[in-house]
Amino acid sequence: MNDPIAYGVAALALAVALFAAWHTLRDEPFSNPLFYAAGVLQIVLIALLVGGSIALGRTERDVEGGLFISYLVTVVVIPPAAVVWGIAEKSRWGTGVVVVAMLTVSVLTIRLLGIWQGRYV
Repeated sequence: MNDPIAYGVAALALAVALFAAWHTLRDEPFSNPLFYAAGVLQIVLIALLVGGSIALGRTERDVEGGLFISYLVTVVVIPPAAVVWGIAEKSRWGTGVVVVAMLTVSVLTIRLLGIWQGRYV
């Protein structure tokens, strides 16, 4: 895992959060474009999970493997849960949940980078 990948994924999650916030502020329900944006993020997160797992297996670094994998799995699980909640909740707060979830994914991705680099244990 390197800086451009982590910051790129975090930026993508922030972009989806901003798009969901726009829906929340306009009191719009969950839309197809928001679903597609979250889907693109999910594909990127699955690729991050696969790539991060492979990198962990090949590294000589002193990385806390269990913690690293738990963060990888968590960032993959959060978006689908938020999307299901956002679709089920027809009020503006359905998309509000998506905003919070995507902000969480962004922060966890940066934390994941820190774990990889050995800054956080």
